[in-house]
Amino acid sequence: MDNNVNVAVLLPCYNEEVTIGKVIRDFRNVLPDATVYVYDNNSTDHTAEIAEQEGAIVRKEPRQGKGNVIRAMFEDIDADVYIMADGDDTYPADAAPAMVEKILEGYDMVIGDRLSSTYFQENKRPFHNFGNRLVRGSINTLFGAHVTDIMTGYRAFSFTFAKTYPVLSRGFEVETEMTIHSLNNNLRLYEMPIQYRDRPEGSVSKLDTVGDGIKVMSTIFRMIREYKPLPFFGGFGLLLGIIGLILTISVGIDFMHTGIVARFPTLIGAVMLIIAGLLLIVAGIILDVIAKNNRKAFVIDTNRFAFLKRHHS
Repeated sequence: MDNNVNVAVLLPCYNEEVTIGKVIRDFRNVLPDATVYVYDNNSTDHTAEIAEQEGAIVRKEPRQGKGNVIRAMFEDIDADVYIMADGDDTYPADAAPAMVEKILEGYDMVIGDRLSSTYFQENKRPFHNFGNRLVRGSINTLFGAHVTDIMTGYRAFSFTFAKTYPVLSRGFEVETEMTIHSLNNNLRLYEMPIQYRDRPEGSVSKLDTVGDGIKVMSTIFRMIREYKPLPFFGGFGLLLGIIGLILTISVGIDFMHTGIVARFPTLIGAVMLIIAGLLLIVAGIILDVIAKNNRKAFVIDTNRFAFLKRHHS
């Protein structure tokens, strides 16, 4: 790796005093020229003190939540390559140099793929395993993609990605948002299988399986609505229209047999369902055009940003 390349290791932390020292040492061993940043997210233990003793640059982020921390990191830090990992010693630092090389080859984001190796054996939380499969299946189906690990926290980013990615999520759902953002904008992704290991003894997970699972699913729901409005609104509209049409046909069959419209309320409700369905389909078409224009604007902004970076470096 070129020694002139500026690599930043980003470690968002909340109460990781048991593991943060080892994580910093591991990354410094494999990336000796990199700068390690630890963002302390209101820890109540000695995470910040230990990180400073190990030579990391420690900064505070008062807004609680991983998404808020990552937003601050991308705003504050300038680097050619960013490596993001957790401070809980579940990700192997020895994969970082290969991830850096992939970014230097031209990829926008490298995903540390846990699910192709040891995740399902090492992770002792069955609902997390189920959640990973559910999220992966729904996103890949919608975007026609083949991403194996949607929710991994071990990633590498280019400078342009870090500066043009709008972090909207506040908590652990930010990784899902990153993946959907990348797929929607057709960014260059590379998945690298890594050896995941569960938290060591004494280290406590901050994940709330049910609460964070609901947040992740709501994030997927929101981003499908924003990024894929035609399937989202058009699907609902088509469903309502079909139900209304079936009810209308049933009333029509009765009328043909008797010559009397005996179910006026059903007929009125059916017509309203058909109208609502058509309105949803039209809304989906309009929003789909807006979403495509947003993607065009993102590409233009990214190209402009890359151009400015080249001419100022």
